[in-house]
Amino acid sequence: MKIKLFDTTGKTLKDIEIASSVFGIKPHKQAMYDTVIAQQAALRQGTKKTKTRGEVSGGGKKPWRQKGTGRARQGSIRAPQWRGGGVVFGPTPSINYKKMVNRKVRQLAIKSALSIKAKETNLIVVDQFKFAKPSTKEFIKIQTALKINDKKTLVVTLEDDFNVAKSSSNITGVKTIDVIKLNLFDLMNATTLLITEDAIRHIEEVYA
Repeated sequence: MKIKLFDTTGKTLKDIEIASSVFGIKPHKQAMYDTVIAQQAALRQGTKKTKTRGEVSGGGKKPWRQKGTGRARQGSIRAPQWRGGGVVFGPTPSINYKKMVNRKVRQLAIKSALSIKAKETNLIVVDQFKFAKPSTKEFIKIQTALKINDKKTLVVTLEDDFNVAKSSSNITGVKTIDVIKLNLFDLMNATTLLITEDAIRHIEEVYA
């Protein structure tokens, strides 16, 4: 499978080979769905908390006597049916929201997302980024040269590049990560994937 390699000025350098087993497979929708759900579930903090009848204030005395009043028997005003009473089966911090997805399923989901980007021509490969210092203006020039007009762009580099990350941090919709942090949610959330050639080769080593 071939794809064009650009430099940061938008010039086509050459055609490079990329692994069809990573960038040219038939997308597996169920694997992608399961992986995204698991990833979003893992982000939940689980800090919600409601008070049970043993934690709300008041209720030390029986509201009225057991018999003879004609009303239903009540033991405490902290019972759930009372206004201001405890909550039954409410959320607690002990709830574990995490969902498990097998490693092979996660890899299949990543390859499916990469294949979608390649098929829709939303995968742009550059040879490297050359930033002497952080510059938002220079990064915007790169976007213009590569004709990236989409609001959401994911920039993937081989290693954590401070200059690239800092240059793109003020641009709405642009997110920069290194290839080790590549994940399905960011891939699917972005319209365009801008990635370096070195990062492409690393992905092939891991997923091919």
